[in-house]
Amino acid sequence: MVLAAQIMDEVNRRNAGVTAELVKLGGTRMDEENPYEVIVDRISHEVPYYRSYLKKAVLDGCHVINNPFMWTADDKFFGPPCAPNSALPSKTLVLPNKDYVPGIVKDESLRNLLYPLDWQYVVDHIGLPCILKDAHGGGWRGVYVCHTKDELIRHYDTSGLLTMIAQHTSPGTSTFDVCVSVGAKCCRCRTTR
Repeated sequence: MVLAAQIMDEVNRRNAGVTAELVKLGGTRMDEENPYEVIVDRISHEVPYYRSYLKKAVLDGCHVINNPFMWTADDKFFGPPCAPNSALPSKTLVLPNKDYVPGIVKDESLRNLLYPLDWQYVVDHIGLPCILKDAHGGGWRGVYVCHTKDELIRHYDTSGLLTMIAQHTSPGTSTFDVCVSVGAKCCRCRTTR
């Protein structure tokens, strides 16, 4: 919130014909006109109502940064194959969910899943240590560096309804790289512990 206030103060201080303010929401009508030309979004990944509002704002012609439609497409298993010439990790395996919403009947709805999960296959393919993380997550929550098969299983068993991926990491380290790119140019990279 401090950063948002600083940005708004700076924009408004310049008095250049642009006004910055917090977006005010409270039950958005489908036919409601959007009064904003640009919205800088830093929270809709946590608040689904905001994301729904922002998608409509984009359709109404508003420029939204960060694009709310990207959140829907953000998938850490789907992403690496979209950038085959990048340095993104190639040893990535998506895992079936640990738990499912009510109404999913294991013997009927999940009859196409191999059960139990072959953990030795996972370890043999990915290697250890590996990273276990939510395929659709963000904010560095629920990311685990697993050094043993038992550790991998223990963290997976806490994942609930999340779709997890196991991803190769370099032996002897507890880091992985994050890279944001546009086209073939890498815009921002960082190594995370």
